[in-house]
Amino acid sequence: MRAARLIKMVLLLQARPSMTAAELADELEVSERTITRDAQALSEAGVPVYADRGRTGGYRLIGGYRTRLTGLGRSEAEALFLSGVPGALREMGLEDAASAARLKVSAALMPSLRDASQNASQRFHLDAPGWFKETTTPELLPVLADAVWDDRLVTARYRRQDSEVERELEPYGLVLKAGVWYLCARVPDTGSFRVYRIDRFTAIAAGEDRFVRDEGFDLPGFWEERAEQFMRGMLRAEVVLRLSEAGVRQLPYATDSASAGEAMDGAGEPDAQGWVTVTLPVENEMVAYTQLMSLGPEAEVLEPQALRERFAAAATKMANRYE
Repeated sequence: MRAARLIKMVLLLQARPSMTAAELADELEVSERTITRDAQALSEAGVPVYADRGRTGGYRLIGGYRTRLTGLGRSEAEALFLSGVPGALREMGLEDAASAARLKVSAALMPSLRDASQNASQRFHLDAPGWFKETTTPELLPVLADAVWDDRLVTARYRRQDSEVERELEPYGLVLKAGVWYLCARVPDTGSFRVYRIDRFTAIAAGEDRFVRDEGFDLPGFWEERAEQFMRGMLRAEVVLRLSEAGVRQLPYATDSASAGEAMDGAGEPDAQGWVTVTLPVENEMVAYTQLMSLGPEAEVLEPQALRERFAAAATKMANRYE
């Protein structure tokens, strides 16, 4: 533990001209007294750490000293490729590995390029979850992440409706979609690939046995295909609408954008009032009612009749309320 901290301290000082004891203590999550002892230990080991006294003082390396301890470990190298999604790294328990990897890369760069990481992080940031949603990290995510990295078989228990099911899984990959974590796994008994919501797992036990990964498995392609199948499976009903020009513009914001696009692709020519008739795929009438209410007077439901009558009743009720 201390050896790793000492290496990190050297890399920090190599990447910056000077750092105060307070800055080093904050970065390394120790006390300033520990920083003083660590600096003394480095000096005794032959690393030229020099302490500048005074209010503006701090620690620095002298004589252009450069460490050769910049080789990336496997976990650090893998985490580095995920460094664009800091929230995901933190939730999977890889934040420390990514931090160490960035430090090592920074230490290996020419001095003129040392600020590249800071420049990028100050200009680009990825915030994956949607607005107005509080996301929680699944408790079992770090365990699953370790199993995914190591290709280890897991025994999982997960909630399915009102019961729990136990199954052995080969965890192939993790996907973060709109703040929700999913596991893409193969079931050894059947050889089929499936998708599981991680927050529905109640227990995960990772064994010592490793599975042989199918080298032809393409996680992005698999996810795209399953996501499209999921969306198609949900859209089991259709609604026929008349839309004004404003309604056409608002439709992608009221419902799924892919469904809205499909509806507009099949739209007829505008009528004399400039309204168009479209057939919109929807999950069910209840969901359609909730979504299409946001279009207000810019949409008219033509079919199914039951949904049209529901909108008519709601319009009458609203008109009476606002008299």
